[in-house]
Amino acid sequence: MNIDPDVRRGSPSVELTRDEFVRRYRERFYDPAFESHSSAIEALADIGWQAYIEGRKSPRSAPAGPGFSDPAYELADEWRAASQAIKQAQARHDHSLGASRILIINGATRSEHTCPGEMSKTYRLAMIAKEIVEAEPSFEIDFLDLSHVASEYGRTIHPCKTCVSTAMPLCHWPCSCYPNHALGQVNDWMNDIYPMWVAAHGIMIITPTNWYQAPTPLKAMIDRLVCADGGNADPTSTQGKKPALAKKLELDGWNYPKHLAGRMFSVVTHGDAAGVENLRRSLVDWLTDMHLIEATGGTLDAFIGYMRPYATSHADLDADGAVQIEVQNAARALVQSVKLRRAGRLQSPDEGLVEPRPK
Repeated sequence: MNIDPDVRRGSPSVELTRDEFVRRYRERFYDPAFESHSSAIEALADIGWQAYIEGRKSPRSAPAGPGFSDPAYELADEWRAASQAIKQAQARHDHSLGASRILIINGATRSEHTCPGEMSKTYRLAMIAKEIVEAEPSFEIDFLDLSHVASEYGRTIHPCKTCVSTAMPLCHWPCSCYPNHALGQVNDWMNDIYPMWVAAHGIMIITPTNWYQAPTPLKAMIDRLVCADGGNADPTSTQGKKPALAKKLELDGWNYPKHLAGRMFSVVTHGDAAGVENLRRSLVDWLTDMHLIEATGGTLDAFIGYMRPYATSHADLDADGAVQIEVQNAARALVQSVKLRRAGRLQSPDEGLVEPRPK
């Protein structure tokens, strides 16, 4: 394809002045308990300013070494550790005699450990599903509770910077956008979450519907999983984040590797007024786009306490025995599908097909 991979620029600068940087930096120390350490904070702000102005995104790195297109390129230590964790998770997934692993995801933000002061119905449904999987011999569970983004110190899923929209090879697997120490973008949870997805033979997402959409932490995780759908496992091939190199790689022919293909999935969405069906469809479409396989009978959208007061929603769930059984059945369907898949008795209908327009 003879297209000039030009890189478009023209956005206004976002560089801060030193005064503004220090003001924002010191906001972390608003508590009066820090006042006696003002001089130490000022010294730290000076160090932070130097890291910011010099763009020290990855201050600890080493040559990539064998297995990369440019062995001499300096790879961030943190990215290398994340990549190694994914490779180990893939080895666990591929081990034919290993236990089957199910990842159950609580997509709700609400919990009793922050402002709402009460657990979510989604958490309760996730526990119902967890009990079903736990009863299965030779099955193990990873439980991902996304409410910790709102309630646990230092739990962050940073937003996707959409490198993929510049060129697919610029989107690294795993994501190399974070941590960015120069910008203070640290404590990114995704480096722990990627191996959970990779190790899993089945994924079950249980989520409420917030204003017709996925809750904020769930949507953030979804966006950051874009690197699993065609992402580049060799950051040295783009010399880190050089868009012109990435554009050339894509135009020369990119194979868009599906890093999570073949895993089974189940989706449960619920709400009290509207949007549950659209969210369920959206999640199913997203997962199938990544070449995961829907467990027959494993998807559900349901209303709990339809148009009733929020204040009695847990009582409505208590009274709705049918929806509790439906969630149990969705978990059972996922377990059975994983058994069939691992036994070689369940094939994806599109297995072996070549996509004429991969993306």
